[in-house]
Amino acid sequence: MKTFRIGGVHPRENKLTAGAPITHASLPKQAIILLSQHIGAPAEAIVAKGDMVKVGTLLAKANGFVSANIHSPVSGKVAKIDNVTDASGYQKPAIYIDVEGDTWEESIDRSDALISSCNLDAQAIINKIDQMGIVGIGGATFPTKVKLMPPPNMKPEVLIINAVECEPYLTNDHALMLAKADEIMVGVEILMKAINVTQAYIGIEANKPDAIELLKHKAQEHKGIEIVRLQCRYPQGGEKQLIDAVIGRQVASGALPVSTGAVVQNVATAYAVYEAVQKNKPLIERIVTVTGKSLARPGNYLARIGMPVSQLIEEAGGLPENTGKIVLGGPMMGRATQNIEAPTSKGTSGILVMDDSEAHRIEPSPCIRCAKCVAACPMGLEPYLLSKAVAIGNYEIAEERRIYDCIECGCCSYSCPAHRPLLDYIRYGKGKVMGIIRARNAETKK
Repeated sequence: MKTFRIGGVHPRENKLTAGAPITHASLPKQAIILLSQHIGAPAEAIVAKGDMVKVGTLLAKANGFVSANIHSPVSGKVAKIDNVTDASGYQKPAIYIDVEGDTWEESIDRSDALISSCNLDAQAIINKIDQMGIVGIGGATFPTKVKLMPPPNMKPEVLIINAVECEPYLTNDHALMLAKADEIMVGVEILMKAINVTQAYIGIEANKPDAIELLKHKAQEHKGIEIVRLQCRYPQGGEKQLIDAVIGRQVASGALPVSTGAVVQNVATAYAVYEAVQKNKPLIERIVTVTGKSLARPGNYLARIGMPVSQLIEEAGGLPENTGKIVLGGPMMGRATQNIEAPTSKGTSGILVMDDSEAHRIEPSPCIRCAKCVAACPMGLEPYLLSKAVAIGNYEIAEERRIYDCIECGCCSYSCPAHRPLLDYIRYGKGKVMGIIRARNAETKK
């Protein structure tokens, strides 16, 4: 089986909801739609208090090339446009909509009929994806149209679909593949057409044999699409690691992934592209894995964007008494939240409810220079050295040792026998170094 070459770990998978069908979550009483739920500039609201909207109504327009349109996930009245405390604890602008019924825009095709053929040319496909507000919903939320428009000097050769889902606990992509295999295949073909390539690979880890077999069967009807069975190894879902695993090419430090000839898209994004292009449906809902060992009804919930985290936890049986931490995403790359009234966004892949024993951090002890963090780092960095440099404020060393290449996967902290919070230091230092680099570049341009 294929895999990437440098570093990596294999944490306990804890796929408690593997095989769980997709459950439709209830509508919220009020939806709170963040204007910044993608990488890049926040969208600019085009509705006002008192406006009536339907499901699919455009609420906010992209504000720049790296930005994305935002559409209403519910029907009802705009209550206000105000700040809300997001899951990270920061105040962010948002549109509040009081839900009234469930009326959709007439232009959206809500039927289950599969539409296989796409007569649009590449630019028209990209324009449609842009119009429908599609972003990478594997976690990064990078506007999809941007990845489909690489620099003129870089020509895509292959499309790689990330169906790895290597993060422990999360199973939303797995559930989607089992339920919507035909639509995913058409979405892959549309993406291939958009970047003008004739070969696509769908990378799936070996712990999803049912998805592998189903998509292999479906791929027989679609020319140029190959299913690649991958060894279970975290963080294989990382863009650079997946390119290495599937086509054996490594992305150089500071280079764009497309420099290898590959464009990578998440499998759920491929499905969203199908719905956008073939069904005229904006990105207004997604599958969220709500999971945890103490939850009564863990599962994969199809939820409207903008519903509160607390409501999805209630759908899964309510918050257990022994809850120690709630993480949005998975345990390796997700981030803890104390505000469960925060709204979900396009990038909310999972809600992990951890009990006291799981959430408890072991007291760190001194570094013994064992280099296990170095062996585990998939980017070939020296986490122990980077964390020490940040701790003493030596950002020159941190920059020299490429702290900006860190993908924040957490392999270093996971592998450390001294339980040192390596990623915490590196994440903080990475932000500092990136700020220093931006300031230096701005000064150079003067």
